[in-house]
Amino acid sequence: MAARFDMLDNEIAAKFAKRFANASMVIVQSPLPKSTQELVSIRASQINGCGFCTDIHTKDAAAAGETPGRLNLVAVWREATVFTEAERAALALAEEGTRLADAHLGVSDETWARVREHYDDDQVAALVCLVALVNAANRLSVIVRNPAGFYEPGMFAATFH
Repeated sequence: MAARFDMLDNEIAAKFAKRFANASMVIVQSPLPKSTQELVSIRASQINGCGFCTDIHTKDAAAAGETPGRLNLVAVWREATVFTEAERAALALAEEGTRLADAHLGVSDETWARVREHYDDDQVAALVCLVALVNAANRLSVIVRNPAGFYEPGMFAATFH
């Protein structure tokens, strides 16, 4: 299976992808825990049906030491006992921030309060930006039908830095 359109083979799309990746570095270098970044990215990607991004983030999380048990339970995090309260707050924000069209009220006050209870201002800023960024990445990949399954951790590092 091949993508409908190779975003890295087109000058405009490649320029955008590089700037998009550079924007993500702000989040990567933030104080938001790396494991939380990956869990949020995985959950949003699952909701959006983005196999490409789900592949990337599950493999990156595993390479960073995330356990298979936790990775296998991201989609059902509410019923799982393996996530911290802070992670659960971040996952709730990821879901509500991703399902904007499904829940016209957006992120609930309850979820926002739970996030604020566990994260400082810099972490909240990174978390909000991450939810927006991963949703944008999902849309790009779903539109062009980027295939999943071939990613190896770190394989895009040279392309975007």
